[in-house]
Amino acid sequence: MRATDVRIVARGDSQPRDDAMVCVRDAAEHNLRGIDVDIPRDRLVAFTGVSGSGKSSLAFGTIFSASQQRYLESISPYARRLIDQGSAPRVGEISGLPPAVALRQTYGGASSRSTVGTVSRVSNVLRMLYSRAGTYPAGRGPEELAGTFPRDAAPLDSDAFSPNTAVGACRTCHGLGRLHVVDESTLVADEDRSIRDGAIAAWPNGWARGNYRDILATLGIDVDTPFRKLPRATRDWLLLTDEHPTVEVRPDRGEGYDGSYMGTYTSPRAWVLHAFGTTKSAAMRAKAAAFLSDELCPTCQGRRLNPEALAVTIAGANIAEANALPLSRLAQFLESARTDPRTHALPTARRQAAEALIGGLLSHLGNLIDLGLGYLSVGRTTATLSGGELQRLHLATQMRSGLFGVLYVLDEPSAGLHPADTVTLLTALERLRAAGNSVYVVEHNPQVIEAADWIVDLGPGAGRYGGEVLYNGPARDITTAEDSVTARYLVAHAPKAPGPAVTRTARGWLELRGVTGHNLRGVDARFPSGVLTAVTGVSGSGKSTLVERALADTLRTHLRVAPAADEEEDVSDLGRGAAGPTEPDDDGARAPDEDLVTVAEASGLDQIDRLVSVDQKPIGRTPRSNLATYTGLFDSVRKLYAAQPEAKKRRFTASRFSFNLAAGRCPACLGDGVVSVEMLFLPTETAPCPVCEGGRYNPDTLTVTVKGRTIADVLSLTVEEAEAFFADLPPAARILTLLKDIGLGYLTLGQSATTLSGGEAQRIKLVSELHRAPTGHTLYLLDEPTSGLHPADVDRLVAQLQRLVDAGNTVVVVEHDLRTIAAADHLIDLGPGAGHEGGRIIATGTPEEVAGTGTPTARHLSPCLSRP
Repeated sequence: MRATDVRIVARGDSQPRDDAMVCVRDAAEHNLRGIDVDIPRDRLVAFTGVSGSGKSSLAFGTIFSASQQRYLESISPYARRLIDQGSAPRVGEISGLPPAVALRQTYGGASSRSTVGTVSRVSNVLRMLYSRAGTYPAGRGPEELAGTFPRDAAPLDSDAFSPNTAVGACRTCHGLGRLHVVDESTLVADEDRSIRDGAIAAWPNGWARGNYRDILATLGIDVDTPFRKLPRATRDWLLLTDEHPTVEVRPDRGEGYDGSYMGTYTSPRAWVLHAFGTTKSAAMRAKAAAFLSDELCPTCQGRRLNPEALAVTIAGANIAEANALPLSRLAQFLESARTDPRTHALPTARRQAAEALIGGLLSHLGNLIDLGLGYLSVGRTTATLSGGELQRLHLATQMRSGLFGVLYVLDEPSAGLHPADTVTLLTALERLRAAGNSVYVVEHNPQVIEAADWIVDLGPGAGRYGGEVLYNGPARDITTAEDSVTARYLVAHAPKAPGPAVTRTARGWLELRGVTGHNLRGVDARFPSGVLTAVTGVSGSGKSTLVERALADTLRTHLRVAPAADEEEDVSDLGRGAAGPTEPDDDGARAPDEDLVTVAEASGLDQIDRLVSVDQKPIGRTPRSNLATYTGLFDSVRKLYAAQPEAKKRRFTASRFSFNLAAGRCPACLGDGVVSVEMLFLPTETAPCPVCEGGRYNPDTLTVTVKGRTIADVLSLTVEEAEAFFADLPPAARILTLLKDIGLGYLTLGQSATTLSGGEAQRIKLVSELHRAPTGHTLYLLDEPTSGLHPADVDRLVAQLQRLVDAGNTVVVVEHDLRTIAAADHLIDLGPGAGHEGGRIIATGTPEEVAGTGTPTARHLSPCLSRP
């Protein structure tokens, strides 16, 4: 059965009864235009429409928010103050509203301690299982195995099996599994230079560097001789010592200077460790990280636990070994543990505990596996998961809860799913609905929309052009909605995504041989240059490892560039993105459970002279970062305002028009546009600044206008409005045109980066690269760029990617969207399964060639290629 054949049939009559409806009246949240809509309960309802049409505003901002507010009104004021309540939705009335649970798209945090097991709660039960039913070492006292227990000792508490607790963590690495070790070979930049001439690389710049140099001179070390000529003992001491001698320093500042101070010396190694562990500056942390290597903990060998916990086993395996298993194999292990003689040999109480805990775990693991997550290991960190994977982890927990009469509101649950995995997701959603719940999904995926009982379609456009209900009725009749963009993509002959104007052939090949890491084992891969390549395969098949790790890291090494790090925030334009769009995890290092990905041999890399890697991580961490500052268009806008006669008369420079500097910003809100309001017994709320009324700037700054608009007015313009306004300002106009062409014309220039979706953030990052002077021979790597996009917006994005290739560049996308895959020149299909069942290239060639191979991708791709 094809995925498109999956159909969830509504129970009872095709038309719901009036008393089985959620009735919304006068909803005006965000861009909703005072809409009235009745939506059935106990059904799978899809909220559809182009990006920015108002789907989330209705489903989450109105319906879920109203349900949450009603719950909060039922609890005590004291309890309310402990809960982040948000603000009440702008809606006249909602009736028939059941209790609601929201499952949103979220991205993994940088903490290496948050894992699949902790999010899904599998770890909690697994630790309890080892505590209550584990086999403890026999005949060994504390003196024989540090801290382990004899047979008759009390079992360890479940916390002792967690690397996140003091009682369970490895005492050497504190539960991280890896250690940051200073690479001593990198501390010296050039041994032929003297210390005065910059021989030491691992010191801060500026005054601090000179301070350390002068302290060494005071200590009697020759700072003017080549570093290699210093005695070995002297070199080792000044590079590696943990001592911090304090001396009176009289620096040579020229004739007439007679100052002195007490200076304390810090060796390069000590400075690196201190800076990496304590600095709040991302740039300083990145510099320190360059002198560190990430090594496996020699005590626990990456298992993160202390010897006492690792000595306890079930069916011969300790908990670290169980955590390393994919969820599907963990289920097999637990089934075998049920019948293992060692389990049956346990005392009666402990054996009964084992049976109960294993039964509960298997039930929960079944839900996770049914949602297509069986390839994830318990110990995999959430920092490495997509938003869709995290949402499905939470969905599995809800499925296990057994709640009845609940409204579940999901944000694109199919994001990041291969069409074959989407079938499994639909089965899970049906189980929720069949259990007596209502399931509302905000979706773009035609496969999910066609399987819904009911569709609420919004539009017709985005932003101020949307906010209207175009269709509200049974899914089968959506094609009758004449104004619906969604309807055009649900029929059997939906339009194809824009393909190349002429058939392209590879200009050359980038070849990687012997790629090993994660589930890839000695894979040989060939990427054609000068074309659009889609890397496909089921979730967990190894696509991201091959592209984002093997290909990207190999090219970075060849081009001698490091993965882009967050730059220290510029006070003149706070929130600007780094030079490259890729941002690392907050801790500046890969998560401990990420295996090293190695490439035995590479060739053809000389065809590429620049690498651009674009992901869906947020473009800023603070509300001050916005579309205008990130893309750089605000630089030219501020210069334009500084060039106005009134600005020159007042001697305003471009920095005056930054809302991050004291000279130009509102003194009351410090340029935020909002102020915090402390409320008794309630959480702190925000409100527009009463002084600037949300304008961010002080009155003097706002005396300068361009075509009658102040700089604050500019930030309130949409991209489409700003394109017309700045038509005669080429630097800004080019960026604005690109933003509109890529489907972001509805966003306002001042919209906070923290409110953007992953798909919006990724497209903004792409635009920030596209507006640069074209160089050709650039490799663009994109990770599921169509995630979160309506098919109509996908067409816009694909058209931009085709133009990139036509300009002489190479584009590689990791993708699940069938229409995008069909528009590619070349496919690399991985699989056939996920995790240990994948990791192989099972098909390559044009979309037509791959469609005839019978792979999981091919079975879903064939119908797309047959469309006219």
